[in-house]
Amino acid sequence: MPAPLTSADVYSIRSQFPYFANLPLVDGTPVAYLDSAATSQRPARVLDAERGFLERDYAAVHRGTSQAVGTATQRFEDARQTVATFVGAAHPEQIVWAAGATDALNIIALGIGEANAGLGVTGSERYRLEPGDEILVTEAEHHANLIPWQRLAAKTGATLTYIPVNEHGTWSLDDAREAITSRTKIFAFAHVSNVTGFEAPVAELVSLARAVGALTVLDACQSVPHIPVNLDELGVDFAVFSSHKALGPNALGVLYGRAEALAALPPSRTGGSAITRVTMSEAEFMPPPLRFEPGTQPVSQAVGLADALNFMTEIGMQRAASREHDLVAQLVEGVLSTPGLRLLGPQGTTDRVALTAVAVDGVHAHDVGQFLDQQGVLVRVGHHCAQPLHRAIGMASSTRASVHVTTTEDEVERFLDGLRGAQRYFNAEVHS
Repeated sequence: MPAPLTSADVYSIRSQFPYFANLPLVDGTPVAYLDSAATSQRPARVLDAERGFLERDYAAVHRGTSQAVGTATQRFEDARQTVATFVGAAHPEQIVWAAGATDALNIIALGIGEANAGLGVTGSERYRLEPGDEILVTEAEHHANLIPWQRLAAKTGATLTYIPVNEHGTWSLDDAREAITSRTKIFAFAHVSNVTGFEAPVAELVSLARAVGALTVLDACQSVPHIPVNLDELGVDFAVFSSHKALGPNALGVLYGRAEALAALPPSRTGGSAITRVTMSEAEFMPPPLRFEPGTQPVSQAVGLADALNFMTEIGMQRAASREHDLVAQLVEGVLSTPGLRLLGPQGTTDRVALTAVAVDGVHAHDVGQFLDQQGVLVRVGHHCAQPLHRAIGMASSTRASVHVTTTEDEVERFLDGLRGAQRYFNAEVHS
């Protein structure tokens, strides 16, 4: 196993990010950025890659026969290949560009809805849903991986079921075994929870779902930027992740699909570039991935994301993951050793990736966040687009700190000191 990144390595990496060179100061100290789970910063080379493409190679891809179009199209498709390689897809055609991970999840759910509305393509019968069928999620899901399935169930007459979370906001493989039945047709779940950091046992869950013929949909937004991921090996039917959480541009998401699953999925959005033949009464569609990419494509964003993933590949995903694991261990130890702090998620570092969410007894998360902000520690507070999870564990919101390859030990310690400072400032009752 390669050696984890050292502190010197991290400072060298940070020097390549303009954001960290221009941090505002609070009491003479640069702000600590601990909100990469919401959005990550970008290295200069990613900004340069997107800008350079726009300045030199930009043209309408897949349209026309000019040399400029050919160059732009090649850059665009090279980016698709880079993403495919990074996530372990055997073929670039398994990668679809979307407007974001949320959009990618909607492409899947709405496409299945189209199949059930009689607007399918060859093989779409596999997506047929009827009353009595079940769509399974977990109570820990981000709203983006919940609401589309709620609506699909309402449209088709299927029943939405869920795996409940425990008092820490997590669930287990045994819970999934109980929930997956012969009626389960779709199982959608997060690889890593954006609230608890809990890492799901994906391969085992896919095996359970396959045994009953269920489709699997993986929200990989919090895993792909932080740990090595090979989606072909995991065996999921579909997966999604966000560019802006992976050091890349905004307004871009990635939809991965097994070739057979994509081929049978109807398009939910239609228009130019996605079709082969159109008459005044009907249309025939391109094969994946172009079937799912009508209209003007996110070309420069794709080029930027490809460079961001190349940057992470050069660092080494296993090295980055080992480094981040050590930072999470520092966070977890600091929270668990402080009376009056409640750690959400696994009560240790096992099965935990990239983040921690915390409740401060007697202090609202928004007050904690404001106090931390005044100390120059930037975190996320709120329900993190996961209201059902927070409701299940008896709270409205929490304070989340998340790390990335650019995070330092000092930033983590400032967060922990800030939590203790908030306890003192608000005179929170502390029980040892």
